Amino acid sequence: MALTDIAIEKIKAMILDGRLKPGDKLPREADLAEQLGISRSPLREAVSVLSMLRILDVRRGDGTYVTSLTPDLLLETMSFIIDFHQDSSILDLFEVRRALEPMAAEKAARLMADDAAGQLLALTEAVDPDSPIGDLVANDLEFHHRIAAAAGNPVLCSLIDSVAGRTHQARAWRAVTQENAFEQTQREHRAIALAIAERQPTVAAALSLTHVAGIENWIRRNLST
Repeated sequence: MALTDIAIEKIKAMILDGRLKPGDKLPREADLAEQLGISRSPLREAVSVLSMLRILDVRRGDGTYVTSLTPDLLLETMSFIIDFHQDSSILDLFEVRRALEPMAAEKAARLMADDAAGQLLALTEAVDPDSPIGDLVANDLEFHHRIAAAAGNPVLCSLIDSVAGRTHQARAWRAVTQENAFEQTQREHRAIALAIAERQPTVAAALSLTHVAGIENWIRRNLST
């Protein structure tokens, strides 16, 4: 392994075994290098890499700290990558949505509180065909976010938010160009929300899969024309 990779692995091990916890300040560079048995140059490069990955936070004039290590923070790197590839891989993004969102819907049908399920149903009625496109897309994103959040898995929620948020242009395009797109989306959202409210995990997952796959197939057909 390259010396920088070794330094990264050693710092990671310190975090995993609890010697460094979220919010902790790392020892001085010279002390940490001696402690890890590596030179200061690869250590400096390792800190730089881990900073880009949002694992470490380098504060000029103060020192280097372990970040909060929350899923949404750590997944910012993935969001950055998705931003650069969203034009060329929109179908790849929908494929990921198709894998993740049925899982979230199934878990939400088991875990979402009754009042939250009622609010999810109300959300489907918060827009109408005359609403601005931006409001329709925002409502769509909020609907899927609430389901993901209710699944009780912050990593799953962050992944869905990251991927779904990068498909907003495709959603707007479909809303403008597909006949009866609003009515279809509202009907499918309402069916998913009802399945969640009625505690039908398998049905909620199946409806979610059909919903995302339908959008994906529409985009696939229209990209090929």
